[in-house]
Amino acid sequence: MIKNELVDEYFEHLIHARRKDCTDIVDSLLEDKIPVETIYTELFQHSLYKVGEYWEKNLISVATEHMATALTENMMIRLQPKIFNIERTGKKAVIACVANEYHQVGAKMIADIFEMHGWDGYFVGANTPFDALISFIESHKPDTIGLSLSIYYNLPELKITLEKINKKFPETPVIVGGQAFRWGGIDLVQQYYNVDYIPSIKSLKNYINKNN
Repeated sequence: MIKNELVDEYFEHLIHARRKDCTDIVDSLLEDKIPVETIYTELFQHSLYKVGEYWEKNLISVATEHMATALTENMMIRLQPKIFNIERTGKKAVIACVANEYHQVGAKMIADIFEMHGWDGYFVGANTPFDALISFIESHKPDTIGLSLSIYYNLPELKITLEKINKKFPETPVIVGGQAFRWGGIDLVQQYYNVDYIPSIKSLKNYINKNN
């Protein structure tokens, strides 16, 4: 458990681009033996949600939002050596942002969470063209496919992608998630027998544990 005061302090450093101060907090948590997964959920995810809320309320600019996202990705990279020390299960997950989706940090977090549980988590990028995604899935044969959606207006792209994936890989489970579902779209997901909506990292952990 990370103290709220420390999370608030990190957030202030984050939106003011104080990279060293953010790094110092992350390093202090590692020294205190705080699990990487806890840092992801209670520090990074919480802070990015708050960044999004500030942007929606015009309390910060889009440039500040982009900077905070990029800085968070830098902090995530800093933790990579801790993630890949975990014993592998032999299972694989391919994670992608659907076409026209450029918010990739959430999808990267999902791929890393799979890695923390011993899977190989392949993040194939933002705005992933469907043909490229299909080719990657064919070559890697994942046990799960994950799709991220941040912008509600891109829901039609998700529908197209789900239909094509189900036609091409009918036996492969699919998970979807992202901030777009705050505004709706869960009913779309429920139309597919092999697609699960994952609303949180806790739900993702339950999904992984069930499929290990």
